[in-house]
Amino acid sequence: MNLTSDDFELFGLPRRFAQDRAAIDARWRALQAEVHPDRFAAEGAAAQRVAVQYAVRVNEAYQRLKDPLRRAAYLCELAGQPIDAENNTAMPGAFLMQQMAWREALDEATTAQHVQALADEVDEARSGALAALGTALDDRQDAAAAAQQVRALMFVERFAADVDRRLEALES
Repeated sequence: MNLTSDDFELFGLPRRFAQDRAAIDARWRALQAEVHPDRFAAEGAAAQRVAVQYAVRVNEAYQRLKDPLRRAAYLCELAGQPIDAENNTAMPGAFLMQQMAWREALDEATTAQHVQALADEVDEARSGALAALGTALDDRQDAAAAAQQVRALMFVERFAADVDRRLEALES
């Protein structure tokens, strides 16, 4: 195992957005079994420290690979298109209008049923955006468009979390 390998190499996966979550999980378990520090207890403290480094590296890679949005951001970065969400918040006008409409709908929602309908709409939009992201990365190899899509999905994810919190508040 090479600590400098990218996450896909480390997990023996193709460098693609489309991944099988079960395969990622299985590979993570197998890698953890290989590098778990307890396996190196008899080899001394130095060997255990190295095993801890490997275990941390495997866990970091797993966290990126299992989450579609984080995996997409990582692929963009590997392709030379960092997300840079803190500094690059420019979004198309139609996207911003949709965000404003959703915010207004959430503010005006008075029942759990209204909020759930909004949650369903956001989930549908998220699914469509993830499909578009897969097309940009895997089919067109357009990392710049994918990076824009990742930034947009980050907004959608934050809004979805707000919707979930509002739904929980109404249901409790």
